[in-house]
Amino acid sequence: MSVAENEDQLRAKGYDKTPDFILQVPVAVEGHIIHWIESKASFGDECSHHAYLHDQFWSYWNRFGPGLVIYWYGFIQELDCNRERGILLKACFPTNIVTLCHSLA
Repeated sequence: MSVAENEDQLRAKGYDKTPDFILQVPVAVEGHIIHWIESKASFGDECSHHAYLHDQFWSYWNRFGPGLVIYWYGFIQELDCNRERGILLKACFPTNIVTLCHSLA
């Protein structure tokens, strides 16, 4: 069983705007539930981040629920202000992920 669907798989299902991954079973990061992950090979500056929020992230949130954005080259810390609304920012893949355990009984 796959734990996530990638962007190509989602587009094949007819989704137009898609995050890089949608988790089939949500996880928790720093106490926040995550349904999707978007990875940006850039630095999260104010201008680009606000454009991504408008053009992508809020659409993902509306369709898939809360998610995580990873900026490979860091981001301006003050931009991480939407956690309570469901969009977390990180500079690397988190190591403190809490998974939902289930059995195939």
